[in-house]
Amino acid sequence: MGSEPDIAAASSEDDDAQLLERYQQGDAYALDLLFLRYRWAAYRVAFRMLGHEADALDAVQEGFIKALTHLGGFEQRSAFKTWLLRIVSNASLDLGRRRRRRDTLSFDGLPDGEARGPMTQTEPSGELEHQDLRQALEAALQQLPEGQRLTFVLHVDGQLSYREVADTLGISIGTVMSRLFYARQKLRTLLGAHLIP
Repeated sequence: MGSEPDIAAASSEDDDAQLLERYQQGDAYALDLLFLRYRWAAYRVAFRMLGHEADALDAVQEGFIKALTHLGGFEQRSAFKTWLLRIVSNASLDLGRRRRRRDTLSFDGLPDGEARGPMTQTEPSGELEHQDLRQALEAALQQLPEGQRLTFVLHVDGQLSYREVADTLGISIGTVMSRLFYARQKLRTLLGAHLIP
């Protein structure tokens, strides 16, 4: 058995379809390369949807597991990245709903006088000088309607084109454009104080 190929070389030489074909022919490493290729885009989408590093990592893992178990259902009508980010965004939405239910139940169950720990979020980037702006952006994103937030996150953090976002969400390009327009308008309003020097 030969040594593993160089990840950077293999991931830049083969396109997604070639890697999927290699996987179907028994090369399990080809699938690893696909997931490595899109892990940061998936993380950015999950983090923007959930606003918490640990939850985002959980959503990415859950999304990747679902993608792996449903790979046979991927019909290549869309790009692999589009398909994968759809699964990760759905996993993020599901996890966010579960987390809200869990948080509601855990806070409702605390005695009135019991101290509650600070509700801080872990910052993945470590750039402390931009912490206020990041927190304001996370708070502003959470105020967007779910459809606008998901559309915005897939386009900006997932780096999907309008067509790819439309394919991912099963909506028209016009709806993507409309959602992005209103999301940007609302974010400008919510972040105005942070954007003006």
